[in-house]
Parts: sequence; C-alpha cells; structure tokens
Amino acid sequence: MAAMVETLVTAFVTLFVVIDPLGIAPIFASITPKDTAPQRRKIAVKGVTIAAVILVAFALGGQALLTAMGIGLPAFQIAGGLLLLLLSIDMVMVRHSGLRETTPGEAEEGVQRADVSVFPLAIPLIAGPGTLTSIVLLMGGVGQDLVMQALILAVMLAVLVITLVCLLATGRLVRLLGQTGINVVTRVFGVIIAALSVQFILDGLGAVWPAG
Repeated sequence: MAAMVETLVTAFVTLFVVIDPLGIAPIFASITPKDTAPQRRKIAVKGVTIAAVILVAFALGGQALLTAMGIGLPAFQIAGGLLLLLLSIDMVMVRHSGLRETTPGEAEEGVQRADVSVFPLAIPLIAGPGTLTSIVLLMGGVGQDLVMQALILAVMLAVLVITLVCLLATGRLVRLLGQTGINVVTRVFGVIIAALSVQFILDGLGAVWPAG
C-alpha cells in the first residue's frame, strides 16, 4: 500500500510540475486577449479535452510504439530524463523555450487564429514533449499492473482538471500572484522536476548496468 501511494504521489507531482497549470494561466491569457469570458471558457474546455485524449492515447500506446521502433524503456528513461532536465533548467531560469512555452512566432500565430484550443493550448502548452515523456515513463514504471495503470491515468486526469480550473480562473490568478509570484512558483517547480529527471536517468542507467 505504501509503495502504491508513493507511486501515485510521484505521478501527481511529476505531471503537475511538468504541465504547470499556474504557469499556463498567464500564457493562456496572452493568446486570448480579445476573447470574452464565455469564449475563453469554451477554448479552455476544448483545449484540455484534446490534450486529455492525446495523453491517454500516448499513455496506452506509447510503450507499444517504442517497442515497434526497437527502443527499450531504459533508453527512453535516460532520454526522457535528459529532456526533463532541460525543461527544469528553463523553469528555474524562467526562460521561454519550445519545451513548455510557445515561441514568439507561435504565440503570434495563436493570437491570430480563430481557435487556439488545439494549437498552442493543447499542444504544446499542455500535452507537450515533457508531459508525453512523463506519462510514458510513469506507465512503464508500473509494468503490466492494470490497476496501477488505471490509477495513474486517474491522477493524470485529476491534474488536467486542476489545469482547466486554473485556465478558467486565469484573470484572477494573474491578478493574485502577479508575474513575480508566477516566476517564483515556476522556479520552485523547476527544482522539483530537476530532481525527478535525475531519478529517471539513474533508473535508466540502473536497468542497463545493474548494481552488483
């Protein structure tokens, strides 16, 4: 039971930190500057729904895809850990990169589009490379345990619900935290994801070169 709780807590923290609902909120505000509250609500619901479908599909079929391509889970753990480490550096330094943020060109395109729910909201802001990597690693970590797989999916959906709530409360969050507060939260999350990324790398190396 303790191991199960630890795994689920790790899954929640990992996904919450990588998706970063608090960090997405001001970005969402910046790409929907002319939309009314009802329009933002519709965009938020649609974007989170699309991201959920993508993440569930990747969670269930990600390992099969890796197997078909001849990629072992340890290799994906190491590569994914390195990717998340780069993501954590961006978060700690509060830099904008393609790993978790839209580029200036993408943001401008998003503002000009009539519907930004698919791009850039669902991809890459919510279901970005870091999130896809994390869900595959988390699902792979529980093996063929269907109960644990279902629980991890439930945790992922819970994080997406939190994300939706943050998007719906975008205006209030930005006013409450301010840019400085958002940057502080992002830096704290960055340190956490850095530690998790190193653990992913160590797990992958341990599978390749077992101790003893």
